[in-house]
Amino acid sequence: MTRAIIFDLDGTLVRTEDLKACAYARAAALLGGRGIEESQVVEHYKELVGLSRQVVSEGIVARFGLNDVARRKMGEYGVDAPWEVLARIRLDIYDQYLQDRQALQEYECPYNVGLLRWAGENDYRRALATMSHRDQAMRMLELLGIQSEFDFIATRDDVVRSKPDPEIYQCVARNIGVDPGECLVIEDSPAGITAALQAGMSCVAVTTGMTRTSVHASKLLDERWIVDDPVDLLRIVQRALIVRRDVLE
Repeated sequence: MTRAIIFDLDGTLVRTEDLKACAYARAAALLGGRGIEESQVVEHYKELVGLSRQVVSEGIVARFGLNDVARRKMGEYGVDAPWEVLARIRLDIYDQYLQDRQALQEYECPYNVGLLRWAGENDYRRALATMSHRDQAMRMLELLGIQSEFDFIATRDDVVRSKPDPEIYQCVARNIGVDPGECLVIEDSPAGITAALQAGMSCVAVTTGMTRTSVHASKLLDERWIVDDPVDLLRIVQRALIVRRDVLE
């Protein structure tokens, strides 16, 4: 029987992946100059959604040949690796986006947030498992007015290994006192789905324009549990909960 529903944040409760993609694209263009097409960076980012800041930054630095220029700026930014230069520039841009409450609220995923509230009304334990760092995650939750909806919040700062490693979901299960087999995860990316499944949890994926192609191509989930239209999310989650109960009984 499912006792807890665990939510990802970026791309699941709020479409921050779109903002992150724009921030990475702008940062790469500022670092690399006129030779960088921001639209190409956005497209490449779609392959990296859900991974850690380091992995994403390393991928973009390698793909767009930014290693040498970033290395020359390491002293200026006080960092120890080329990827950190891109990450620092991107973070400054992204932080500016997160200061705008109205803009952030426009990127809220209403059906997914609706599921979060439905879960509370139906006595499920609710938790958040995000690869965003705690300060960013808490700022977003506060601006969206949903920080009080969770029984437990786990962020990148609470784990050593990032998704697709299952550590963050194991951390959540341990802290809310629920067996992993009794948890249903709502995710949007292959990295997050992999982390949930490896933690021994069931998963429903609600895709975005950033993740739809990669989620289907990954074949990690039966197509029944992939939601491309968020209008269908609650219905499919309710079906997943019934299937899960029938299997256990």
